[in-house]
Amino acid sequence: MIKKDSLIKGTIILAVAALAARVLGIFQRVPLDYMMGSGGGAALGLSNTMYLWLLIIATGGIPSAISKMVSERHALGKPGEAQRIYKAALLFGAIAGVVMAAILFFIAPWYSTHVSHIPLADRSIQAIAPALLLFPTIAMMRGYFQGRQMMAAGGISQIVEQIVRVLLGVGLALVVVSWGWGDRWIAAAASVGSVFGGIAALGVMIWYGRKLGRMDAEEVRAGRMRFEKSSLPFRSIYKEIFTMSMPIVVTAMTVNLLYMFDNSFLVQLSGHFYSELQAEKVLDAFSLKAVSLAGIPPILAIALSSSIIPIISSAFTTRNMNEVQRQSSLVMRIVVFTGVPAALLMTVAAQSITGLIYENAFGSGIVAALTAGTIFQISMMTSNSILYGFGKPRIPMYNTLIGIAVKLVASVALAPVLGMYGMIIGSTLCYIVVTMLNLRAIRQVVPIQTLGGKWAGYIAAVIATGAVGYGIDYGIRTMLFDTLPHKLAYLFSCGVAGIAAGIVYVVLLVMLRVVQPSDLGSFPGPLRKIFRPLMRLAPSSARG
Repeated sequence: MIKKDSLIKGTIILAVAALAARVLGIFQRVPLDYMMGSGGGAALGLSNTMYLWLLIIATGGIPSAISKMVSERHALGKPGEAQRIYKAALLFGAIAGVVMAAILFFIAPWYSTHVSHIPLADRSIQAIAPALLLFPTIAMMRGYFQGRQMMAAGGISQIVEQIVRVLLGVGLALVVVSWGWGDRWIAAAASVGSVFGGIAALGVMIWYGRKLGRMDAEEVRAGRMRFEKSSLPFRSIYKEIFTMSMPIVVTAMTVNLLYMFDNSFLVQLSGHFYSELQAEKVLDAFSLKAVSLAGIPPILAIALSSSIIPIISSAFTTRNMNEVQRQSSLVMRIVVFTGVPAALLMTVAAQSITGLIYENAFGSGIVAALTAGTIFQISMMTSNSILYGFGKPRIPMYNTLIGIAVKLVASVALAPVLGMYGMIIGSTLCYIVVTMLNLRAIRQVVPIQTLGGKWAGYIAAVIATGAVGYGIDYGIRTMLFDTLPHKLAYLFSCGVAGIAAGIVYVVLLVMLRVVQPSDLGSFPGPLRKIFRPLMRLAPSSARG
């Protein structure tokens, strides 16, 4: 029997799945970094960002809308309507997949040549296009399972998808390399892996769908559930879905839209800041290295964003505002305590991490800048989801449009004088603006308490942690770089820096009274196990 997942359990499932997917994604790009030149890396990065952006448009934010609508129907005792909504979404996903796959395939030569000025990307874009036939449908299925608060289906399908994508993508790229073909075809072969990953993911979701069907049948026989026959017109369903999902798609596509914008327009906006060869190398570092590594810190926020919507929505629908406040405050607190230090540590140790994982450390500055910005990307994504749960998707949509406008203005102004760093600063400003506007809107509904009056201590802990991490990473790397192989020096420096900074961070949270004994009850079990033994370090007034 499939059981419903709590916020914490659902978040852990999705976070583990996303982390595994991200690690596997990096594993794919590492050998490709050795196989291809900078042109191939830029081509592969452009094809991936275009595909992900169009996938969001193809699904139209519908998975999040389905999650909310399904959870609401089940909370109101209307599972038949929830099933009808699911069928309507699957039909839309199939049609949207065909349309978007065709668009991506046919515009590839024009876009790669005349817009992005990366002509090598045409074949890789066309190779990844067929994956759009599958993933809209998969996204609909994942949204339905999330609405039923059953996160394992989407998590396992994501892991299986990535395993198949990586193995076949790298395998096909190796075959093309053995044939002596160039970067254009290596990137295309690697992109084909996404198609096979989609087939595998769809198979997992179908298996879970059948299992859920058997579980529902048992519930009906036991009299615990009754599927009323619903004749709700698809037209009414689509109206509700699109009313809810159109605002969601604007916010959901933000990060990938910014990445695609940077990939596509760096050459035009930076002017003479880079030579043609320099621009190609910078795009390779941005696409192949920075985007992959910067995707690690937001993993928890992505998982929380998916699992928090149905829980807050269900509580909000029944007007249980105390639960709404508790869950909203909890999710923001978890993000602050975990997402921020993860981004910070990857930022200060960016050179060692980049040099350890990839062929060389070129582009580590870009990795650091992009990863630092994810601190605000995390808070933006989480606050978006809380507002979705309130049934107010238009507020984050308008806030996101304001943030995107800030990004465009900043990129146009800064790219000619700072190159890619100017583009990244523009993205970070976007995240900051959206976060601030979202938090103001949330507080008008419920008075969430993230840290209360503890922000000064928290900021001090973060600054000290960053300083310790950077100092240890730089010192060890400098000391060992001439005596050990470079990969080993990078491994020791980022490993020791990460462990030391992590210890300093947790200890300072206790000593500066950011985390107090009274807070432990709201923490997940693993965090309680970490903090409880450290409480003896807290000042006596905090312990009392």
